[in-house]
Amino acid sequence: MCANDKPYREKFLCGRTAKERTGKTMRSSNLTLLTDLYEITMMQGYFKTGNRDIVVFDAFYRENPSGGGYAIACGLDQVIEYIKNLQFTTDDIRYLESLHIFDDDFLKYLSTFRFSGSIWAVPEGTVVFPREPLVKVIAPIMEAQLIETAILNIINHQSLIATKAARVCYAAKGDGVMEFGLRRAQGPDSGILGARAAVIGGCNGTSNVLAGQTFNLPVKGTHAHSWIMSFGDEYTAFKTYAELYPNACILLVDTYDTLKSGIPNAIRVFQEMRFSGIELKNYGIRMDSGDLAYLSKKARKMLDAAGFPDAVISASNDLDEYLIETLKSQGAQITSWGVGTSMITSRDWPAFGGVYKLAAIQDKNGDFQPKIKLSENTEKVTNPGNKEIYRIYDKETGKIRADLICLEDEVFDEAEDMVLFDPIETWKRTRIKGGTYTMRKLLEQIFDEGKCVYTSPTVLEIQAVCSREKDTLWDENMRFVNPAKVYVDLSDKLYELKQTVLNELSAAKYRTV
Repeated sequence: MCANDKPYREKFLCGRTAKERTGKTMRSSNLTLLTDLYEITMMQGYFKTGNRDIVVFDAFYRENPSGGGYAIACGLDQVIEYIKNLQFTTDDIRYLESLHIFDDDFLKYLSTFRFSGSIWAVPEGTVVFPREPLVKVIAPIMEAQLIETAILNIINHQSLIATKAARVCYAAKGDGVMEFGLRRAQGPDSGILGARAAVIGGCNGTSNVLAGQTFNLPVKGTHAHSWIMSFGDEYTAFKTYAELYPNACILLVDTYDTLKSGIPNAIRVFQEMRFSGIELKNYGIRMDSGDLAYLSKKARKMLDAAGFPDAVISASNDLDEYLIETLKSQGAQITSWGVGTSMITSRDWPAFGGVYKLAAIQDKNGDFQPKIKLSENTEKVTNPGNKEIYRIYDKETGKIRADLICLEDEVFDEAEDMVLFDPIETWKRTRIKGGTYTMRKLLEQIFDEGKCVYTSPTVLEIQAVCSREKDTLWDENMRFVNPAKVYVDLSDKLYELKQTVLNELSAAKYRTV
């Protein structure tokens, strides 16, 4: 029993539940300590100094993955769950106390901590570009500071994989792409959430059963070489598999000899299935080695000659968007692609590079005073203020003309001409004639003073959103080598504010010299 005269932290640790005592599982939704230590030490600093300022933080990235022309926003649903479940458990408090750097009054504050701020975000599946806020947080500074690391961890990872999947699916030109990278993912969470992101990016299914269960995703798979090798001969292995799974009969044909053994044995099994009255659907072959362009063309001829023109030819073997594009250009007759390592790890571009920066602090009058991060690298100088993003579309084609970052209270008239200019190379200007374009806001409110006001779509609904979003890109934006950029410009008002802040900081610097 807790004694009334014990210090606060001892009282708080009494009466822990069995679940709290045994710790969290991988699928636990409480990720409160998924943060860098300095977020909590800064929180204590704000707490001790009485800083309760309301601030604006922006999460954004600076460069498209793989040198591409776009990225796909992903991971918002997990951010929502993280914020909803944000609270320090008794075990969390005990652990922080054991570090001997946090005072009792601060730990007591953490014991009743709940997020009370507001969050706006770009919905999942949306095409996005560098420097525009994917997530905007307006909250007391202690709260906004705490959630930085987890937001970046979640958004960076899933946006990276969704973008990679979108690129792979673009290379496949309408063929089905299956994600099957679980065994090569960097741990269980990366495999599960990576599969989710890959389906949002365009994959038609995953081999990951737990991801399928968790997110209601289509699960797909065939069999391994070991299945073939466990039988006395290849034909018996194929025949047994076909008897077990007649409606999902994709046979792996490269265990011994693809052209002389694998495909002929597969054709024999398909003929026997048809003769016995089995309706052939979702059937075909898979190849996991060799010259896939050459072998697939040979396979197509053999299958067609045997009367199976609708048989699927599936391929795997360390594929990525570049190899798929090359195989397609060589006339490969592959109709389904299994992509693993390169997609689930984004092997050629392993980090999304998202950052989280302070943009404004609210003053006593309720106005947001702009804040800016300076750098000798021009691209690292942040955009100040409480901001909004508008997407500008060509009215005739529905394609994206540009994105415009502006201040939150700005309004625009689509009937008027709009002049856009590069915020760095300001002499580069484009005039869009009034009436030829449409605009829409990208940021949607997710939390309002701690309460979630947004309902996340299902993964397959987000996939449909992403498909429509990709259709708003021009072909030139989609190419893998030297893609055309979609310009992300600043409004006149935001640009002038940024220059004012920069000039004030420069003047202050010289005054102190």
